[in-house]
Amino acid sequence: MNEPTPLQPGLLLVLSAPSGTGKTTLARQLLTELPDAIFSISVTTRQPRGREKDGVDYHFVDVASFQERIERGEFVEWAEVYGHFYGSSQAVVDEARAKRGVAIFDIDVQGGLAIKRKNPDAVRVFVVPPSLEELERRLRERGTDAEDTIRRRMLAARSEIERGVASYDYIIVNDDFDRAYRDLRSVVVAERCRQGRVDLSRLGLEKTGV
Repeated sequence: MNEPTPLQPGLLLVLSAPSGTGKTTLARQLLTELPDAIFSISVTTRQPRGREKDGVDYHFVDVASFQERIERGEFVEWAEVYGHFYGSSQAVVDEARAKRGVAIFDIDVQGGLAIKRKNPDAVRVFVVPPSLEELERRLRERGTDAEDTIRRRMLAARSEIERGVASYDYIIVNDDFDRAYRDLRSVVVAERCRQGRVDLSRLGLEKTGV
């Protein structure tokens, strides 16, 4: 029988989903309602797209700078995707642990698996569309991608969904944003009440030997 994963202070919440599913909107909404939440802004070597801003959507750096951060151990996870490097800051994990807050990671399944390996108590939530047809409709409705890009995203989406559904802790179907957000909020509330994450220091249990 496997022993349960020991929990540490702070909640590391990993959100993953195919592009166009709405995970970033869910993450941003959660951030507005949790005063102790920290959003992990990924570091990347790719160039900004559209209206993306440095320090808001990503931290944009060159390859040499990214490599230096790897060598200094500044990433809790990093990977190369389509010829560009992406990484999540270890400092966000450390801050969430120290403050008993919530660190929110908006990353892909590959990154989620890497965080889980280093932090077994991380909670991973995978967001899926109601159907692949609906996902394709949403991608086309955005009007930002060429036809070949949409086809590539759909192929990647199927693979990502298969991996996420098979390995993540929670699955949320985003067919209605308000309902999907309530489900996500419920996961956070329940996980923060787990033994090990609740601050019991004021009870003085250690002093009494309980």
